[in-house]
Amino acid sequence: MSDQNKLTTGVLILAAGLIILLGKWGVFSFIGTVFWPLLLLALGILLHILYAGRRLPAAALVPGGALIVYGVVFLIATLFGYGTLHYLWPGFIFGIALGLFLFDAASTPRPSGIFPLAIALLAVSVLLFGITLFSFSLIYLLAFILIVGGVWLIAFRGRSRSRW
Repeated sequence: MSDQNKLTTGVLILAAGLIILLGKWGVFSFIGTVFWPLLLLALGILLHILYAGRRLPAAALVPGGALIVYGVVFLIATLFGYGTLHYLWPGFIFGIALGLFLFDAASTPRPSGIFPLAIALLAVSVLLFGITLFSFSLIYLLAFILIVGGVWLIAFRGRSRSRW
């Protein structure tokens, strides 16, 4: 066996041993469990790049926008715990709305009915985000209303409403 063959064989055996050792230590499972949402994000970005390169039609922006939002939502959930999905789930509706907005903006001629649908989904998503964020404790909503009411009474004290 030549020295070059011995070097190549030695490097391959060393690499196989390191891969086995890292696998036993859980390095690959950690990478797979933590960073898998980046695959969704990358796929969404790839769809946008292929559209920009004129390889895909504008309709590819619908799943592209949704995949980008889903990748971000799942990345947040993976990094901060899946309990955050309790608050982030309206983002799935927002992803569809974003994809429809992008499709509507990129299409020529603009398809009828897509923009109002995207606006409706965006409104539902924002409303559900608000309900979800305030529903975990209505005491915050009550505190906010009391603070705004107190500031209003302090700021407008002594002013009469004599417009009639």
